Amino acid sequence: MAINASDVAVRDAKGGERKLSDWGGKVLLIVNVASRCGFTRQYAGLQKLQDTYGPQGFAVLGFPCNDFGAQEPGTLPEIQQFCSTTYGASFELFDKVHATGAKTEPYTTLTQAEPAGDVAWNFEKFLIGKDGTVIARFKSGVEPDSAELTGAIEAALAA
Repeated sequence: MAINASDVAVRDAKGGERKLSDWGGKVLLIVNVASRCGFTRQYAGLQKLQDTYGPQGFAVLGFPCNDFGAQEPGTLPEIQQFCSTTYGASFELFDKVHATGAKTEPYTTLTQAEPAGDVAWNFEKFLIGKDGTVIARFKSGVEPDSAELTGAIEAALAA
C-alpha cells in the first residue's frame, strides 16, 4: 500500500509545527540522524546531495534521534553546531524524534510504507516523491553517494 506523508506534522527546530506538505512538489529525503554514530560521517554526503539536487527541487530533512545506542544525547543547538562545524551541514534539522518504540512523526507514518517495520538504526533514509508518496526506503549502510540512492533521487526528480 502506498503511503502519503503530505499531512504528517513534524516539529521544526524552533518547536513550531510544520506539515511535510510545506515542501509540496519537492522530493524529500528524510533521515534519522545522530552525532555519535559510526554512520555520522554520512552528514557530509547528505549535504552533498542537498547541494547537488537542491536546485532541482530536492531537500534533505534531518531528524535527530537518540533511540539507538543513545548516540544523539545533545540539545538541538548542540547538534546543529556540531553538524555545521564538523560536516558543513546546512540542511534542515528538526526537533528530536523517536524512530522506534513509542514512535513520533514522521516515523509513525513512514514505517507503515513497504517494506513496513521499525527503523533499525541511525541514518535510515526514506525517499518521498513530489506528490508526498513514500517511494523508497534505504537502510543505514546505504551511503548518500551510492548509485542506488542517487539513481532513486534522480528518478523521483524526473517523475
